[in-house]
Amino acid sequence: MREYLLTLCITAAVTYLLTGPVRKFAIVAGAMPEIRARDVHREPTPRLGGIAMFFGLCAGLLVADHLTNLNEVFEKSNEPRALLSGAALIWLIGVLDDKFEIDALIKLGGQMIAAGVMVMQGLTILWLPIPSVGTVALTQWQGTLLTVALVVITINAVNFVDGLDGLASGMVCIAAAAFFMYAYRLWYSYGIEAAAPATLFAAILMGMCLGFLPHNMHPARIFMGDSGSMLIGLVLAAGAISITGQVDPDSLFGGSQRQAVHQMVPVYIPLLLPLTIIAIPAADLILAIVRRTWRGQSPFAADRGHLHHRLLEIGHSHSRAVVIMYFWSALIAFGALAYSVNSASMWIVLGIVILSAIGLLLLLLPRFTPRAPRWAEHFVPPRYRRRRAVAESASTPAHPAGVEEEQRAPVVAGVAGVNGATALGARPRFLDRRKAGTPR
Repeated sequence: MREYLLTLCITAAVTYLLTGPVRKFAIVAGAMPEIRARDVHREPTPRLGGIAMFFGLCAGLLVADHLTNLNEVFEKSNEPRALLSGAALIWLIGVLDDKFEIDALIKLGGQMIAAGVMVMQGLTILWLPIPSVGTVALTQWQGTLLTVALVVITINAVNFVDGLDGLASGMVCIAAAAFFMYAYRLWYSYGIEAAAPATLFAAILMGMCLGFLPHNMHPARIFMGDSGSMLIGLVLAAGAISITGQVDPDSLFGGSQRQAVHQMVPVYIPLLLPLTIIAIPAADLILAIVRRTWRGQSPFAADRGHLHHRLLEIGHSHSRAVVIMYFWSALIAFGALAYSVNSASMWIVLGIVILSAIGLLLLLLPRFTPRAPRWAEHFVPPRYRRRRAVAESASTPAHPAGVEEEQRAPVVAGVAGVNGATALGARPRFLDRRKAGTPR
């Protein structure tokens, strides 16, 4: 565990430290596209955050290769090299797209090629443990098609959800944390060495997201772009493929394969866990395809009908919409993880039901703002001190007519000038002197 945590911290540190220089490079390179109709931000913001995330991935793999225990992963398996090859290819395609806006079909072809590169180096699904049937061995073509499909679905699901500041990186970090706990349990508790690569991939993925997230929180100073969203989607899919195609059900329990699959739910959870982890992005992806096809548009046409757009439309703030998406992602991911540990416990089901009710309550209260008690007002942000602010504003005398306000109005988060996208500061918000009737 210490070596996994060290790898995570190194990956996060490298990603965090490189994101600042990458942001400056993106501004100089002109990787700041104009505001589109579906965008939420109001000022051009640099992309190419995936550059820092890719070098964080490389640093994590390099450090793990020189550690005592994790070095065995590189000696006994070719999967880390397969991941690095596929990640480099998908990252290069994403960088070109962030700069030159590549066609969607070309990106889809690049995603399939990156998945094929990983399959050629051994990162593929070899068999499927199916309930009530047992372990089903796959042919080479079946394993390749299933692997490519899982990679493409995961990449595009993560890419679709990347619409708000900090949303994609936070949701994938939650997914990676749940998957790390699952893979580490198989590796440590059951002594299955085949689960070690997936555990390493999950730790590195958490480091990439945690290192980039401080720069990407609202208001974001840089976006990860397709170079980052496709990269973390591929790493997430690679971990699921690794642990699904390498873990044999008979290594967990004795007896027949059918009995092993029935007794050990986590054996076939790896195939479902990535889908539950990206359940919200996948649902958004399916709804977007149905919505656009129903309107007679291309499934790749952009619009403002995604789930995070709808949360903003019903009255949720930017930060609250992101937190709600975090909540549902964590509920689904860790709920599936808890079910894989003990599928017969009613407490798990009851806890999921209660948390789901809390999530629905948050959705129904878009304009609710909590108010802190008087003794705690000094420890909370000013927006939670509305009673005192109202009282002070009522007691403050009005300004004489024709006198210009000397203080600037508070800058609302998300408007021009606060996300640091350009070298210019915030726009002046003084009253126009000519309109106010005062001399220049």
